[in-house]
Amino acid sequence: MDLFHFSHDPSITRFVPHVPATNPSQPASVWAIDAEHAPLYWFPRNCPRVTAWPRTDGERVEFEAAFCTVARRVHAIELGWLPEMQSAELYRYRFDSAAFRPWVDASGQWVSHTTVEPLDVTHVVDLVGLHIAAGIELRAVPDLRPVRTLAMRGPWDFSIVRFHLARPSPERQS
Repeated sequence: MDLFHFSHDPSITRFVPHVPATNPSQPASVWAIDAEHAPLYWFPRNCPRVTAWPRTDGERVEFEAAFCTVARRVHAIELGWLPEMQSAELYRYRFDSAAFRPWVDASGQWVSHTTVEPLDVTHVVDLVGLHIAAGIELRAVPDLRPVRTLAMRGPWDFSIVRFHLARPSPERQS
């Protein structure tokens, strides 16, 4: 099984375990994502996002009704991030899975506690096109909070990334 890491830096030759600033209680690790969950990282690095998807056919019916969609996944970003989403370029590093173990705190994520060298790197462009080709509904919304609330409410799986960078809720006009 291949595992991946996405970055804006095309020149990484070794991934050295580190303690993430956002999770200082975590042991030093190298993080990777499996192919099924890789779309969680088809975004500019600091882009706040909420993603949700059903894991089973039973969850799908409720998911489609709640999100008013027939897409297999919903990814939401703030409206202000759309221009960067349209122009960002990433680099997908591929790893051999032998050095990694599943990280039980998040679906599809894997960790290694040793230095890892990538097998190869692929230049990734057209992040919006990747979503389209994968049949993922990409929403650009003025406020991520309602989508986050909905994502956390159901039986389906979800991911919330960089939410601390989300803009404050806009004032609602009556």
